[in-house]
Amino acid sequence: MSEKKTWDKINQWGEELALLRGIIQKTELVETNKWGGEVYTLNNKNVLGIAGFKNYFTLWFWNGVFLKDEAKVLVNANEGVTKGLRQWRFTLAKDVNEKLVIHYIKEAIINEKAGLSIKPEKKEAMQCDFFKNELKKDRKLNEAFEQFSSYKQKEFWEFIATAKQEKTKITRFEKIKPMLLDGKGLNDKYRKQ
Repeated sequence: MSEKKTWDKINQWGEELALLRGIIQKTELVETNKWGGEVYTLNNKNVLGIAGFKNYFTLWFWNGVFLKDEAKVLVNANEGVTKGLRQWRFTLAKDVNEKLVIHYIKEAIINEKAGLSIKPEKKEAMQCDFFKNELKKDRKLNEAFEQFSSYKQKEFWEFIATAKQEKTKITRFEKIKPMLLDGKGLNDKYRKQ
């Protein structure tokens, strides 16, 4: 049986995280373990999580950007990068106001049920003239490439396009050519079958 882990980076917040866990368990959220920590879900959708860091322990909301935050307690943990996630940081257990925490959790649940979420932006696949020309030169290779899902095609495009030198592009192309012809994705060996 696997050991249950918490996001308590330095193991100093055991009692405080247990306090948050106890409050969350009074709601309809389901506790799961994802990425080595406690995440609470509703209909298999991430709603919130708890964690301990060096200087604080935290309750975070996946779509916290939609919370009204009347008490002005939420922060964006990674400004400019994080779009929807918001953290509520605590340094002392006595700072945890159960009634207010429940209020925020209930609002997060209502938002989840309403389907409020930020959808990730779709990035265009990188383009590479070298790769495009190689595919044009070889009809069989191009047909094999077209059989891949757009996601796997994107992986190949980026693998070639991120090479800075022409000789690296050539080396990478020679590496993926047999993979393309065999119908194997660039990262298939790392994916669970």
